[in-house]
Amino acid sequence: MTTLADLRKNYSRGALDAADVDPDPVRQFQTWFAQALDAKLPEPNAMTLATVDAEGRPSARIVLIKGVDERGFVFFTNYDSRKGRELLANPAASLLFHWIELERQVRIEGRVEKTSDEESDAYYASRPLGSRIGAWASDQSQPLESREALEAREREMIAQYGDAPPRPPHWGGYRLVPDAVEFWQGRPSRLHDRIVYTRGDALAPWRIARLAP
Repeated sequence: MTTLADLRKNYSRGALDAADVDPDPVRQFQTWFAQALDAKLPEPNAMTLATVDAEGRPSARIVLIKGVDERGFVFFTNYDSRKGRELLANPAASLLFHWIELERQVRIEGRVEKTSDEESDAYYASRPLGSRIGAWASDQSQPLESREALEAREREMIAQYGDAPPRPPHWGGYRLVPDAVEFWQGRPSRLHDRIVYTRGDALAPWRIARLAP
């Protein structure tokens, strides 16, 4: 029987060099994300979001990225959820994309801020009706008596709002403004390529370096 210690894979699909990456990490991310889309990976927009509470206790979960531009990386959630409460206490976070089929990871660290009401309204309006109702029905991260209680709450919200629910005041977007972005490409013998961007200055907005694997 194969043991956990015996599980391993030798990565050999690609390479990454500091001389070849875009000077801007957001554009480099957009290039890799487009390649993940072209490869038809399952949910390439899925990312791990790691937060830390006021006592320094970390937690992580999978969320979906919903926007990226020169301002940062955007996701949406319930502000009263565990991640929302932790971001209120400590507005710093880390994102991780893992595209195993391409033998790639992207790690993003920075401060987190809420998106504007206009951005949150626009995205909320674009969601399927069931998801919009669900944002009202679920007190995310709070104890729940039963599945039946959740479904009863959903029916109440449908009766109250019909097919035009407004965005709940406790639901909206966050933007992670990066100060460090690392691109990881798997290589043979665990000698992986790691290229990291860190914030620079007005003359050189981003510094680029190679890290030892």
